[in-house]
Amino acid sequence: MSRIRILLVEDDKNLGMILKAFLDAKGHSATLCANGEEALTALGASAFDLCVTDIMMPVMDGFTLAKQIKTLQPTMPLMFLSAKKEQEDILEGFRLGADDYITKPFSMDELLMRIQAVYRRCASSLSQPSTFQLGSFTFDAPRHLLIQDDKTQKLTSKESDLLLMLCENMGNTLERSKALKTIWEEESYLNARSMDVYITKLRKYFKDDPDVDILNVHGVGFKLVVK
Repeated sequence: MSRIRILLVEDDKNLGMILKAFLDAKGHSATLCANGEEALTALGASAFDLCVTDIMMPVMDGFTLAKQIKTLQPTMPLMFLSAKKEQEDILEGFRLGADDYITKPFSMDELLMRIQAVYRRCASSLSQPSTFQLGSFTFDAPRHLLIQDDKTQKLTSKESDLLLMLCENMGNTLERSKALKTIWEEESYLNARSMDVYITKLRKYFKDDPDVDILNVHGVGFKLVVK
């Protein structure tokens, strides 16, 4: 595994220092920030491969930070690490473009494995030289771009991964279980709900072209159809 440059955002100083020391000891490089505002400053000054952020923080909370990151660097992988365990909070995290959501307390080794898994998946997606013509849209998978005439939509890493799988199975059914295991790495109720949110977002992007549709295949999965 190559060295991952991690933007680590945690307002609990003791936990933050422990996490930073652990990640650095495992061969990665973690920059610790105490809130979202500090994180944005760091983001403007240095390059990062991935962001791991708490949600409940002073000055700027994690959800607000996520919105800013997805505006500034839409393809940056984003993970939430939070004590907020309510389903609505977890789903909100995924709606904001999160690639993973880990609840406290957590295993340090599991966190490391999840960080590495997200990084591998996103790096693989970025390196894949695939472009697809979908009706009036062009999907540039390596750059996570959906282009229609003079309009360009930046996709999150999960949106791009999901659309790429749909494109690779165009006209055929993409099984829910396959997509969950490939993109979310675990077939669970919350991950399935998260995938449904991303399918809804993709459908909204294509709403201006009636020739492009993502169909539900009841009990099985989804099918991308281009007339």
